[in-house]
Order: sequence, then C-alpha cells, then structure tokens
Amino acid sequence: MNFDLPPVTRNLLIANVAVYLLQMLLGDQMLAYFALWPLGPHQPAMTSHGVIMVGFQVWQLVTYAFLHGGLMHLAFNMLALFMFGGAIEHTFGKRQFLLYYFVCLLVAGICQLIVLHLMGGRFVPTLGASGAIFGLLLAFGMMYPHERIMLIIPPVPMPAWVFVTGYGAVELFLGVTGTEAGVAHFAHLGGMLGGFVLIQYWRGKLPIKPKRRLMR
Repeated sequence: MNFDLPPVTRNLLIANVAVYLLQMLLGDQMLAYFALWPLGPHQPAMTSHGVIMVGFQVWQLVTYAFLHGGLMHLAFNMLALFMFGGAIEHTFGKRQFLLYYFVCLLVAGICQLIVLHLMGGRFVPTLGASGAIFGLLLAFGMMYPHERIMLIIPPVPMPAWVFVTGYGAVELFLGVTGTEAGVAHFAHLGGMLGGFVLIQYWRGKLPIKPKRRLMR
C-alpha cells in the first residue's frame, strides 16, 4: 500500500482539517448553513445566535462532506483518506481522482436525501466525508483487489476485494435494519455506488463510452 501523499490527497486532508477548525470556532453556525439538511420546508433551529430557519440548499451537497461531527469522526475519515487516497490518485491521475472524489460525495449526498425523504425520520443534518471515503475504498478494492488489508478488530489480513465487499454488505444490512442509528449508512453505500458507476464508465463498460479509458 502506497502511503505517499500526492497533491490532491494532501490538499483534501488540509481542507478537511481546516474546515473542522473553523467549525470549532464558529460552532453550530457552520452546521446550520453547510451541513446537508433533509428535503422539504425549512424548519426553525436553535443556534448560539438565536433561532434561525434551516433546510436544504443545493451547495450543501458538497459542503457537508467537509464538516465532521467530532474529532474521532474526522480522524477515522482522514486516516482512510491518508491510507487509500494516495494510491488511487497515483492510479487515476490528479484530475480524474478529484473528479472521482467529488462524484462519490455528490452521489452519497443524493442517496442520503432520497432515503431520508422516502423513509422519513428526524429533521437532522448529514455531515462527514464518509461517502467519499467509501468511494475510495471501493476504488481500492477494484484497482488492487488482491492487495492485503489488515483489520484492526480482529487483526486479520484479507484481500482488498473481500474487505470492500464485506464492508459494503455490512453497511447495507445496518441501513436496511435501522441498526446503529445516527450513521448515514445509505450515504456510505451511495459513495460506493457513485464510484462503481464512474469506474465502469472509465473502463468502457457502460453504453456511453469515455474519450479515454481507465486501463486497470
């Protein structure tokens, strides 16, 4: 596994940390305007600056992925970006990697909005880079299927494709059953879906063919 940090991966790490520090400074004002709120009428929310109306805005489909719910949330996502981002950026190239990252976070956000709209639930925001990170995991499993990944608990090595397939299945189970409430499982799956479709497009596997194919 390549732990080198090429420029896009490095800048994404810096941007996520910088926005988190800004969150610490501005508090719930950042969540009110830049987290991903459910579709529907805006609703009142209490902030440190009083009651304001919050709700979905189109820019939130991007900005939500740079906000995090706490230091551990940020740390786990950035660790995964550090571990897998460099290898995928070297494989795709800078422009394709950046496009891939943003497609994953966009599709993740859209899937989350659709599921929340269909299933209902509390009017709470979605935030975090996890959708894009799951897209990176999917890409690593497809590009380097036989690379060994070591689990932390339990400490068992396994091929990347097994790890990614198993992780995706667990996320689907947790999302369908409603287990582990408060985690955006369908956003994670959406990030993987967006990544899979884009890679298949680049490989020429879809009816619409790319100008330049991804060879791996």
